[in-house]
Amino acid sequence: MGAITNWLAGLSGPVVYAVVGALVFLEDAIFIGFVLPGETAAVLGGVLANQGHVSYWAVALVVVVAAIAGDSVGYEIGHHFGGRILGIRPLRRHQDRLGAAQEMIRDRGAAAVFFGRFIAFFRAVMPALAGISKMPYRRFLLFNALGGITWGIGFTLLGYLAGQAYQRVEKQAGQIAAVVIAVIVIAVVGVWAWRRHKRQG
Repeated sequence: MGAITNWLAGLSGPVVYAVVGALVFLEDAIFIGFVLPGETAAVLGGVLANQGHVSYWAVALVVVVAAIAGDSVGYEIGHHFGGRILGIRPLRRHQDRLGAAQEMIRDRGAAAVFFGRFIAFFRAVMPALAGISKMPYRRFLLFNALGGITWGIGFTLLGYLAGQAYQRVEKQAGQIAAVVIAVIVIAVVGVWAWRRHKRQG
């Protein structure tokens, strides 16, 4: 990762924005997140902003727009091609996780779009799965935008605050995000089960 940071630091500001934005966009549009997670690009953008190579708010805006746009393209691909895309080579090894993601979409709908943004594998496939499930685009876009804004600002800010220590922070952030999301999901399921039990009782 140090080599990537040094390479990006040697580029002009507009090119840095383009590279970071492209990596975030392509993660959700064509599953490139299996090679380089979009959160890595977001954190790197924040690190470079900390070093003065780019503006923090400009790179955060690029990341947010790229995340929302990439998700929208992923949604359209899923909506247009349907379940056929689940058989492409990058996804064949992840059928169990795909099943879990599809179940999450069925059970949680738009909330899965928001929370999926914070989990690496789900972030790459959730937009396409939302399109496959025929979720209304306006509903998808609302939760996609909320997730993209929260995630984009949060991870670029982590990179900015971390500075040279971005590798350690990125790893910890991914673990912390996974724990937080798991706690939230458990809490939501618990409240739903309690309310259902109360109605039946």
